[in-house]
Amino acid sequence: MSAATIPFPEARGELPKSERSDIRRMIDRLSRVPFGNAVLHGVIRIWIPYTGSLGARIEEVRDGYARVTLRDRRAVRNHLDCVHAVALANLAELAGNIAIAYSMPKEGRFIVAGLSMTYLKKARGVITATSEPPVLRDVSKREIPIEVVMRDAEGEVVATCSLRTLIGPKKR
Repeated sequence: MSAATIPFPEARGELPKSERSDIRRMIDRLSRVPFGNAVLHGVIRIWIPYTGSLGARIEEVRDGYARVTLRDRRAVRNHLDCVHAVALANLAELAGNIAIAYSMPKEGRFIVAGLSMTYLKKARGVITATSEPPVLRDVSKREIPIEVVMRDAEGEVVATCSLRTLIGPKKR
């Protein structure tokens, strides 16, 4: 795989192209062009400045799955010389949100209404967040939990997060 392209395979299956979300169409398009990953992260920095400042990298996204990494660096550390709790919460929100946004039909929308974090050990080194939310084809109004697990480079779980996410149709 070339470093110039992002490893986001276009999802196969149930959702016709005409029903895919704007985020999904953008990711699918950028996955096919040189430097698409850099463009995607630039868009995130502009579209969601606070999350963009984290410097996390979307490594993989497909229906019902996202994997996002965060490099350990001074800007995300706390006074205990490990990744700050709020940086981990932001990483969890990005992983959960990108997974649900990619999988959701274009007529749907969502917002995180709350989150619950559990910190299990000091987070050091590259942290990988994965999320496997349900694949939504029905965007009727409801609340769903989206779970995110964060692991260090050794594969040990450093934190978990449950995002309380409100789903519903876009306003007409």
